[in-house]
Amino acid sequence: MPPARPSRSGRPWVLPLTIALGLLLFVAALGGSGLVDETPPLFAAAGRAMAETGDWLTPRVNGLPRYDKPPLVYWLMASGYALPARAFWDPLGTWAARLPSALSTVLLMAVIAAVLQRWPQGRARHPARTALAAALAFALSPLVLLWGRIAVSDALLSSMLGVSLLLFWQSYVESGRRFWLPWLVLGLAVLTKGPVALVLAGMTLLAFGLVQRDLPTLWRQLRPWRGLLITALVALPWYVAELAVEGQPFWDSFFGYHNFQRLTQVVNDHRQPWWFFLPVAVIASLPFTPLLVHGLITSLKPLWAPALRSPPRRSLGTFAACWLLAVFVLFTAAATKLPSYWLPATPAAGLLIALSAQDLGTGRLKPALATAWLASFGLLLALSGVLWASPRWVPLIQDPEMPQLPAELMASGYVLRAAVCFSVASALALALALRPRSGGLLAVQGALVAFQVTALMPMWLLGDRVRQLPVRVMATEVERHIRPGEPLAMVGIMKPSLHFYSRRPVTFEGRSAGALANLSDRLHRERRRGLEPSSPEEQPTVLMVIDAGTADQQHWRDLGAEPLASEGLYRLWRLPRTALDERAADLLGSGAVTLTWNLPKDERY
Repeated sequence: MPPARPSRSGRPWVLPLTIALGLLLFVAALGGSGLVDETPPLFAAAGRAMAETGDWLTPRVNGLPRYDKPPLVYWLMASGYALPARAFWDPLGTWAARLPSALSTVLLMAVIAAVLQRWPQGRARHPARTALAAALAFALSPLVLLWGRIAVSDALLSSMLGVSLLLFWQSYVESGRRFWLPWLVLGLAVLTKGPVALVLAGMTLLAFGLVQRDLPTLWRQLRPWRGLLITALVALPWYVAELAVEGQPFWDSFFGYHNFQRLTQVVNDHRQPWWFFLPVAVIASLPFTPLLVHGLITSLKPLWAPALRSPPRRSLGTFAACWLLAVFVLFTAAATKLPSYWLPATPAAGLLIALSAQDLGTGRLKPALATAWLASFGLLLALSGVLWASPRWVPLIQDPEMPQLPAELMASGYVLRAAVCFSVASALALALALRPRSGGLLAVQGALVAFQVTALMPMWLLGDRVRQLPVRVMATEVERHIRPGEPLAMVGIMKPSLHFYSRRPVTFEGRSAGALANLSDRLHRERRRGLEPSSPEEQPTVLMVIDAGTADQQHWRDLGAEPLASEGLYRLWRLPRTALDERAADLLGSGAVTLTWNLPKDERY
């Protein structure tokens, strides 16, 4: 089969505009808010520790190794933390931590647009508009808008895997040209979150080859044995070095717990029904989920219509459908299920949405597409109604960590701004339903970009001020009051950001009586990097951050605590360790509690 020829009619404005919109959506105001507990501070602390200690092999948090993820995201964060004058341009420590997620998301937007410009699909009259719409359909997914701006590894995995898969498809339609490039990027994906990237890529390519009825050609063009060697050369050196240095604990934690057990057993109580990712997929593509369904059905028609020929070799829609279904099948089969697991499917969903909508300007709409567009309009209208009704439901929000959130949210006017944006989007969708035009999806997406910039980002900053600012204030108070060598603890509501902002090892415990006994014993016996055990004679007090609800528990009362500061829900106490030890001895002697802190744990901070 002769190689297909790419289009030479691309518009030079598409990539710059895609990148500019990506920077607006994901990089603007990125450092204006603090880290969101509980996972992002763990990533950020590990990245900063690498930059400050020079140990770029093993991620460490709070004096403990963190084996849950490979190092690429930590290396990128550490590179930001190593830049000069960071206290000036990144005072909250969030630019450096969030940039890997944000910039990798922008990169994937650019690759989506570039591939669709180079290889227009179907009857596209304006491929440049379809390319931009596909990038935005991915970026405006509610999941992407959230995870693309937080300091975890999910967005980086989604981007590295997405770029790799798009390059695989492009290499296939170009008869194996630059076959090595997607394998190299896949190695970076394996360095981001482990072997799951290999599994998802393999499932996608296998499904695509079977649907296309062209598996031998796909195998020949992509040269998997050579490709896997390239992937291994990129990814394996760190795994080998980490295993050599850390040994069995790394093997048991990373491969045993964070990969095998998550697939075969429920961890951290993340038990969900088998159909969990169906509603997640619906929410992740709002308000264009009907277009996603239409695009998915259209792309997979050859599966149930044998009379049809195989899809065209250049069918990016078929490839995107196989990609999305690979994510769905793998994580539906997994015992542990989290909404973020759907993130690798969002680029494929964006492609299917845009390819479905590109026929809006090709004459009279087919009934199925017209129905999908009207359903999307209905969803936009429903979301507008919900937002306009915010004075009725916002006061019902109850969060003990943010008791003043409803009043501040209503006073800000941000929800009403969101209502205006969705109303404009609804009006545009209705107009385009009455008179379809090419690029109609882009017009609606413009209103949703305005929603992100004028409403969602300000709401994020408000939530940070209400929820996270008190923890940062407590960290400042810790620095002001702590004595040389005095241990620091946080009990009750556990916030890893206290460790990040105080830059000190923190002993975290819960609110129960058993937590009190654990804390007493840990101060005597626990040894971590930066933390040595001590007796009350050596260190007579412990500095403790405690929330108001925990402080009211009977076993935490009457310990002779000296109140030093308070902010929001949190109190800063200086607690005599003799009183703490005596209360712990009474609880242990009565048999009411047992010590549990030294039992093996898969996840600790």
